Amino acid sequence: MSIINSIFGWFIKKRVHQIELFKKYPLDVQNEWFDSLTSTAANTEWGKRYHYREIKSLDEFKRRVPINDYDGFRDDIHRIIQGEQNILWPSEIKMFAKSSGTTSDKSKFIPVSEESLEECHYKGGKDLMSLYYNEFPESRLMEGKGLAMGGSSDFVPLNDESYYGDLSAIIIKNLPFWAQLHRTPDEKVALNPSWEEKIDQIAQITAMQNITNISGVPSWMLVLLERVLDLTGKQSIKDVWPNLEWYVHGGVNFAPYRQRFHEIIGGGHEMNYSETYNASEGFFGIQDRLNSDDLLLMLDYGIFYEFMPMEEYGKEDPKTIQLDEVELHKNYALVISTNGGLWRYLIGDTVQFTSLDPFRIKVSGRTKHYINAFGEELIVENAEQAISIASEKTGALVKEYTAAPIYMEKGEAGGHQWLIEFASPPTDLDYFTEVLDNALKSINSDYEAKRYRDKVLRMPRIEQVPEGTFYEWLKQRGKLGGQHKVPRLSNQREYIESILALIND
Repeated sequence: MSIINSIFGWFIKKRVHQIELFKKYPLDVQNEWFDSLTSTAANTEWGKRYHYREIKSLDEFKRRVPINDYDGFRDDIHRIIQGEQNILWPSEIKMFAKSSGTTSDKSKFIPVSEESLEECHYKGGKDLMSLYYNEFPESRLMEGKGLAMGGSSDFVPLNDESYYGDLSAIIIKNLPFWAQLHRTPDEKVALNPSWEEKIDQIAQITAMQNITNISGVPSWMLVLLERVLDLTGKQSIKDVWPNLEWYVHGGVNFAPYRQRFHEIIGGGHEMNYSETYNASEGFFGIQDRLNSDDLLLMLDYGIFYEFMPMEEYGKEDPKTIQLDEVELHKNYALVISTNGGLWRYLIGDTVQFTSLDPFRIKVSGRTKHYINAFGEELIVENAEQAISIASEKTGALVKEYTAAPIYMEKGEAGGHQWLIEFASPPTDLDYFTEVLDNALKSINSDYEAKRYRDKVLRMPRIEQVPEGTFYEWLKQRGKLGGQHKVPRLSNQREYIESILALIND
């Protein structure tokens, strides 16, 4: 092992002790952050609006400050974009992360303070490395380059000092020098706004480099890796990058992609996988155990957490609970207050706790990504599990999919329509459908009840779509690359109808 690698490993692992502390004293750490956030923002316009200086307890904070989604902050954020300051957070806000979510076509501009960049996003990246080196002290990561697949984004200036772009672009632009030395490609290529041109550029540059780790959304990383193989003529990625040891992924459930990564990287080679949970609004979780697929909830990143039971979602005055009240395997909508100036912000994700000591979670879906047209309460986690089961039992490999309800008409039961793009299709699509349906019944009792004798829900209708369909759909919507992804479930037929129209055209 090189001296540089040894020194870096020793330095980066020093953070493990602090992680152990917040695992041991989670409530104390969260309470400290609550006090710190509210006192820091007391003299902002928002703090004066809700009388932060008079708040003496968390219950009082909840009574005074409403839960908001982005629309509740839109006007204040627009004023900051126009150059006003000290509105949501006291330090000057110059950076805005343009949201790439698929739940809405409206752009969201999330304020990124220096504190949120340093104490949350960068801290998350460093902790990821720290936990990895703690697990693999003989790692040789720093002897090569790290390939990061971020978003393709022009920086759009708002005035002489402020700008917006994808969060990944903001992070790359502001990385510390030591991180810039390790990463590839260079900033110009990494931020190329032309996604397809960028893929070719990265493949050509990195095919000749010593890549030891890669990171990015699985669907887009596969596009790049396949391009690398096309360019080099090699059979596996390990033939191109023999020292590759680690893939960091996030943004979507990895389970449907795992087999394809195993094949394309090279089935006989050792490879480590780590998941992260980060978004424009903050960095929330890290997979700290490589033999488990849940995520350690990071509690000292300048974020105060609340959890809304899903039965409260949509109510006029929804109730939230704290860490000491959460239950295992129950769906909660995530509500955050941050050192970027978001207060009781409903991020749109749902999580389930898999452990209460320490607090570990799984992302179970989106508050708007579900199907409940007939009382079946189908969430993304159910769909992902069923897809994995059906794929394993039929030998299929699913590349992308989306599903939506088929509404009742002319006395017929309703149903679900699935559009699936296979990397390896099943030999019998009817059998795949049957296995998927049975898997959903075993996972979701509400779905099973509605499927009883086809009275409310009939057998799912699965349609295999041509290769490249979802890629072309995202391209037409200007959503290639980065954190853009296919919405897995929708309670409306808007997405599925537009994909069907694309196929018919």
